[in-house]
Amino acid sequence: MLTGIEEVDWASLGHAYGPADDVPALLRGLASADPAEREAALDGMYGAVHHQGDVYDSTLACIPFLLELVADPAVQDRGGIVELLTSIGGIELDDEDDDLDGPAGPGPDGDGFVPAANFAMAAAAVAAGADVFLGLVDGADPEARLAAPVALASLHPDPARVLTLLRERLTVEPDTEVRLALVAAVGRIALRHASLRAETVDWLGWLAGAAQDPGLRLAALAQLARCSPGRIPEDIVRWVTELLEEIRTAPRPEPSACGDGDGNGNGNGGRERDRDRDGEPGSVRMPVTLVGQVRELLEEHVAGRRTPWTEELLRTLHGALDDRVDDRIALILAQLRSPDPGQRADAVWLCGGLIRLWRGRYEEVVRLVGEQLADPDARLRDAATAFLERLFELGAPAADGLAAVLAGGPGGAGRAAAPSGGLGELTGRTGRDGALLALARSGDPRAVPLLARALEGPGEVRRELLYAVDGLGPAAAGLAPLLRRRLAAVELDDDLYDRASPLLYALAAARGGQALPEVLRVLRGAPEHRRAWVREAAARTLGAFGPAAREAVPDLRELLGADSATVATTAARALWAVEGDAEAVVPVLVRWLRPGASGADRCAAAQALGAIGPAAAGAARALRPGLTSRDLWERVRCAAALWRVSGETDRTLPVLLAAWEENRHARVDIAECLAEMGPAAAAAQLPILTELTRRRRHNAREGASGSHDIHQDEKLLTLCRAALARMELRGLQG
Repeated sequence: MLTGIEEVDWASLGHAYGPADDVPALLRGLASADPAEREAALDGMYGAVHHQGDVYDSTLACIPFLLELVADPAVQDRGGIVELLTSIGGIELDDEDDDLDGPAGPGPDGDGFVPAANFAMAAAAVAAGADVFLGLVDGADPEARLAAPVALASLHPDPARVLTLLRERLTVEPDTEVRLALVAAVGRIALRHASLRAETVDWLGWLAGAAQDPGLRLAALAQLARCSPGRIPEDIVRWVTELLEEIRTAPRPEPSACGDGDGNGNGNGGRERDRDRDGEPGSVRMPVTLVGQVRELLEEHVAGRRTPWTEELLRTLHGALDDRVDDRIALILAQLRSPDPGQRADAVWLCGGLIRLWRGRYEEVVRLVGEQLADPDARLRDAATAFLERLFELGAPAADGLAAVLAGGPGGAGRAAAPSGGLGELTGRTGRDGALLALARSGDPRAVPLLARALEGPGEVRRELLYAVDGLGPAAAGLAPLLRRRLAAVELDDDLYDRASPLLYALAAARGGQALPEVLRVLRGAPEHRRAWVREAAARTLGAFGPAAREAVPDLRELLGADSATVATTAARALWAVEGDAEAVVPVLVRWLRPGASGADRCAAAQALGAIGPAAAGAARALRPGLTSRDLWERVRCAAALWRVSGETDRTLPVLLAAWEENRHARVDIAECLAEMGPAAAAAQLPILTELTRRRRHNAREGASGSHDIHQDEKLLTLCRAALARMELRGLQG
């Protein structure tokens, strides 16, 4: 085994962390009889040799040895090696993949670059040895049988042969999860090879209607939708709902011959191994590895579920339905009404992805998710809470469910989460503080007394809860005394910013002017570490207090001369809010618009001038050069400020509309200005109407999201409607 491994000059090759002289030990570890050593070796391969999907020269040198390990039936855990090879050889290059030439770790020579050609060579090398995967399809190892179909569909150079093999194997394969992998691999072939697509799509359509197993029919339907969206039936919701009900009510399967010995129908093929990380007698002590942690999370996710594989099938189906938002909502609603908590949990996770990317009518979805908070299943409650945390104003239909669970209401879920009977749990990351965060972000005033109880307690309050105070409106005023007490207790040390900034933000939202002495204590006592950040946060809070902060005028005037533009401009804005003296602050802000200032500094000054409005009309001349800046954000900030101080539309509106098309992430700021312009922004009517008719969120990103993305998109829609209403009102008046 591993013949010729010593003949490779591994020290001359590299991986993510330098010379690859440790790779032979990793390869031998993959063949070890010790499961702990095998897991550590696989972790090392992913961590260094195939770090973040990169292909180094050492990765290429490993391919023949990895193929040899896969071919040896004496090697255990071959499924993991097959998945590693599939990842190494599965990257497809095209003209848009030039960025694969780039930093990828230090490498043997410290150059930090992985040539794009490495990926092509890896694909060719794995494809050349892909016949080894053919023998795994009907082997005795269920893990290898599970991994082989996707490897063959992705890497084998004869897709027609693979397609025949996969379809034939489906007729005799006893393991549920492997059967689903076979169908998924058939779908992958259809997507990758146009010459085979028509016959494959026809076969998937036949299987979706003819298979006895409802899980297979659902898998075939999902792949059919993925490969040929035009073949998606109009009654897809009814069809899928009936299949899910059939799956839910099917008898528990008997243990299969391939090792599904627990008979629980969870489709794991007996793949959960006896692993222990505490080293109890009689068990195998496993190392702490990333691979192991991911596996444990997946096992925990599916534990106790009869059909955990439905989640992936439904995810595939939802991806194929794409912008058919109404169908996807209807499907999720049907799942949320299922008696099966697993199906309801799947629905929660799926609607999280849906609402993040697509606009729609989600009121009933959110209400039903709120009902899951009272379910006895902890995982379902956690999923519902995590979903609701990100909804902000869209979470209002779930407010009753959130309030009930926080009060220990129906179902006892709230009481179970708070055995102490108090709200100390709100000071950490628990289901209860997540529920309170969702309630506060929805703007429901029932969050105020609960936040008050959290602030009265001795522990740290989750910072997101403090930042959520700004959504509570006038009701937040009752929190000001407690926030003041908290701020007074903050030490003036190097951790001041981290501890004080959320409290300062909340005090600003609560208009807690009575906390002026405590805010001034923080401002005046800020240590050198992050002093500018502390001063900026404190000045912003003083500005929110308005005339009630008159005692702070000397401090704010002193800050006007700060070296930091963010501090100086925030102080100027605050001083205007407190005194209303434009002559004292406008010249300071104009100085930060000078040509030598950075784009960020000019943006800060422009925003402050815009907040002052017509009283800063004297700054118009200094703002106009920013309209032609190369930096888009400077153009937007200066255009908005120029309109607010001077009312000029002939210069500013074209700049704003051009930026609207150039960068979708600037649209919230632009729409806010257009809404203020009202009839003067009539030329923006078409872009605004177009935005309002789009189904996809303006800031949607595949595979990535921010906690405020939904909130920002809903804010954009609100501003667009307001701008349009003002334009139409002028039209009616005319």
